[in-house]
Amino acid sequence: MGETVLFDMLRQALLISVRISAPMLGVALVAGVVIGLFQALTSVQEMTLTFVPKVGLMLVVFWVSMSFMTTALSDFYLGEIIPLIAGS
Repeated sequence: MGETVLFDMLRQALLISVRISAPMLGVALVAGVVIGLFQALTSVQEMTLTFVPKVGLMLVVFWVSMSFMTTALSDFYLGEIIPLIAGS
């Protein structure tokens, strides 16, 4: 396996990991900004107010996007990794 093939696989793997994690990270970012704005406007400084909604929303997004994540990973594995291992 040459360097270019290895670097191309690593680049594709990193791109897949970004695509898979983007929905959950985006929801956490938006929820954090909204909750932070709410806390700044109301002067409520409760630590669980920031943690619990973010985790709940991330779990919901994970559950909804699980099929997308599985499809993306299995397509990458079956389309890129297995042929590379098999040598074709």
